[in-house]
Amino acid sequence: MVNSMTAFARRAAESGLGQLTWEMRSVNHRYREVAIRLPEELRAVEGAFRDAISAKIGRGRVDAMLRYAPPVEDAARRTLDEGAVRQLSQWATQVRAILPAAEPLRVVDTLKWPGVVSPPLVDETELAAAATELLNSALGDLVAGRAREGGALADIIRDKAASAHGVVQSLRQALPQIEQHQRQRLAERLADYRTQLDPDRLEQEMVILLSRSDVAEEIDRLVLHLDEVDRVLGQDEPVGRRLDFLMQELNREANTLGSKSAHPEMTAASVDLKVLIEQMREQVQNIE
Repeated sequence: MVNSMTAFARRAAESGLGQLTWEMRSVNHRYREVAIRLPEELRAVEGAFRDAISAKIGRGRVDAMLRYAPPVEDAARRTLDEGAVRQLSQWATQVRAILPAAEPLRVVDTLKWPGVVSPPLVDETELAAAATELLNSALGDLVAGRAREGGALADIIRDKAASAHGVVQSLRQALPQIEQHQRQRLAERLADYRTQLDPDRLEQEMVILLSRSDVAEEIDRLVLHLDEVDRVLGQDEPVGRRLDFLMQELNREANTLGSKSAHPEMTAASVDLKVLIEQMREQVQNIE
């Protein structure tokens, strides 16, 4: 199955531990690269999260972010940091010594100060287990999205490869006429030298010139590479790099075809092939 490297997934869950939200997106990359952003409570299990993602994703850059909102609890379950209150009071006294007109520190402002009132402790083991379960769900969505888009990309590439096959087969069928046309042109150009050159030597030169413009080998390799593209698209493993290599080889043969061209039909075939190969190559860049 062909997988795309592009997808997005989001999963959220709420329980007595609070609210957890995973957002994941994957994009094209030459290798596999995983970047994770976690809340402070779950940094200790980053390695496990990274391993879980790497086990499902073979290639591409994955950006995963986990948001965590602690549960809203009754005030009776919160704790007051008396040390933080004393420090805040000391700072307020120092400020008023410098700025006598400053407003006195109010109790409500003190309670809102970060770190003064702490939420109840959460069992980090349970939180990590919940986050892992949610990650697996988000990963399932991400992988499914990559598979759906990959299937569509494979269909596009198969369609372009079939069109390229058609161009190559049409050119193969036209080769006898093209060769005859080339021989005729050569004969006309060399007619003036027949009296100056030995007939056997003239025939040898014509054979050499025709062999240099022979494209039968290029056509055979184009067919082989296009057949290989179809075979690779049916494999159940990451195939992006193999397809990228095949696009390079196809482009090489199409360029050679163009450089040997001595007939408008051959030139047109070379141009059509290069257009189709480039269209396939652009889609291959998105495949895992």
